[in-house]
Amino acid sequence: MHHVVVHAHCYQPPRENPWLEVVEAEPSAAPDHDWNTRIDRECYARLANAEARRRDPAAGAHDPDARTGLARLVNLYAWCTFDVGATLCEWMETESPATLQAMIAGDAASVSRWGHGNAIAAPYHHVILPLASPRDRRTEVRWGIADFERRFKRKPEGFWLPECAADDDTLDLLAAEGILFTILAPYQVKTGSETHGLPVRWHGASGRSLAILPYDGALAGEVAFGGLLRDPAALAHRLAPSLNDGQPRCTTLATDGETFGHHHRGGDRTLAEALVRIAQRTDAIITNAAALIAAHPPTLSATLVSPSSWSCAHGIERWRSNCGCRIDPGKPSAQQWRGPLRVALSSLAEHSQRVFATEGAALFADDPWAVRDRYGAVVSDDGAPLDAFARRALRADVLAEQGETGVLRARELMEMQRATLRMFTSCAWFFDNVDRIETRQVLRYAARVLELSRLAGRLEPELVHWLEAAHAPGAPTASDVFVRTAIPHRDAGWGVAAGAIALAASGHPRARIAVFDVHAVEAPDGTLPWHVTLTHRRTGAVTTFRGAVQGTGASQVITITVATDDQVEAGAAREMAIHDLPETVAALLLMPFALHDAALTG
Repeated sequence: MHHVVVHAHCYQPPRENPWLEVVEAEPSAAPDHDWNTRIDRECYARLANAEARRRDPAAGAHDPDARTGLARLVNLYAWCTFDVGATLCEWMETESPATLQAMIAGDAASVSRWGHGNAIAAPYHHVILPLASPRDRRTEVRWGIADFERRFKRKPEGFWLPECAADDDTLDLLAAEGILFTILAPYQVKTGSETHGLPVRWHGASGRSLAILPYDGALAGEVAFGGLLRDPAALAHRLAPSLNDGQPRCTTLATDGETFGHHHRGGDRTLAEALVRIAQRTDAIITNAAALIAAHPPTLSATLVSPSSWSCAHGIERWRSNCGCRIDPGKPSAQQWRGPLRVALSSLAEHSQRVFATEGAALFADDPWAVRDRYGAVVSDDGAPLDAFARRALRADVLAEQGETGVLRARELMEMQRATLRMFTSCAWFFDNVDRIETRQVLRYAARVLELSRLAGRLEPELVHWLEAAHAPGAPTASDVFVRTAIPHRDAGWGVAAGAIALAASGHPRARIAVFDVHAVEAPDGTLPWHVTLTHRRTGAVTTFRGAVQGTGASQVITITVATDDQVEAGAAREMAIHDLPETVAALLLMPFALHDAALTG
């Protein structure tokens, strides 16, 4: 019997504004609002409803545009092993719940069919685990497992390693946390004999072991860079060639989920039709990684090429040096910025962790790092669950003596650690230039770490200096990028407060804007009659503002005068224009006037 396993790695980097916790418009993702929305539309949602069609022979069997005769709709999450990044799940919960539910339903169907689920866990953030400290590596794994259990309602059997980046310590950690297997590239494992694509067994120095399922590297290349996703028959044959030699075999295809739609239009349809062909055969069977390993427990021992990854020929150097791996091979290698960027962010992380360890020891009833690990159970929530977590974590005497002040600082410290971990999202180092959206994003997380550490005044100049070394010839430095695009020029609360006032004054008050709970009331007691209270749903910080509105959305010259309570007497109010408000608020204010002449002339 020839076993077929298809694995889709579904992941997008976190794109949220760290102060608003919403994804803002990304013009490069046009025609969609942002890259999450675009990739979901082109790939993840289509994998949930992949079309399998019966073709009219007259239309041409190899014509990819001959979309005739709809025969089936297939939820490929029910037939393919997959992982989905936790930060992507955070976004899907509110922006694409149908896709997330299709993933969960597909996993449940696979458990019913094979006794083992298609979904496997992953670190909470897409970090290169061999480059993380042992403590950060453990937190990422534990957060990823906790998020998986919350969403899929079961313990994970498998674990996906970002970029398949692995070393012996990482595999040992997975085994210690109860993980049974991972999927790696064939050149990452060495065995004494032919594997026939079946799983092998890695043994660590600690005595723990882990199953490894090697994927077919040549097949992955043909799918990603060749024309295999244009021909369902050829793909089916490549996945399950008819060898008839009596030897159990497996072909595992592992590739990015974006391959099926974003990189190759109609790839989801080709995959569905290929699986239909395989399912109709008697000499081949579709299965998932966990079921395969249960049916064929690995007996062949393997050693790991440590460290190694699936996307760097130099191990894991792509994420810390100018190793030559790049997107555009036609240009000279010029990634000298990678090493200094990692050094700079690691230096900031050390400061963050010292603050956390020192203040956490004075606040928490348990070891601060154990508290951080447990935060994974609620980190994807906001509001009441985070407040309850902080209260449980505080020492009784701290809660009695400091009250809400202690709770607030505990929540800030946990959010500081969340931002610290996010700084090492691997995408920031993967591409060719430092001035890209992915690197800008991790530098925004660095700015958020500075703010929550309450040491920004001292550490910000140091970070700017550290980042100066991260540059390539003729390109901006990471310091330039940080100062120009990462440091907020205004507290996000000002724009939210102004937006809350404008909405309330227009008769459309909102109870929540971005990550803030909002309460706006009018009290005609002076030139700033609107009183607004903002409560940050992640940190619990409360800020109060007063303000007034001049103009209307029809003219697009609406201005909102805003001041915090302690600035009112000092006359330090600011004027905010409509374009200074959060995007969703500006859209609500402008939409009623979209047909007016002023929409063009104002």
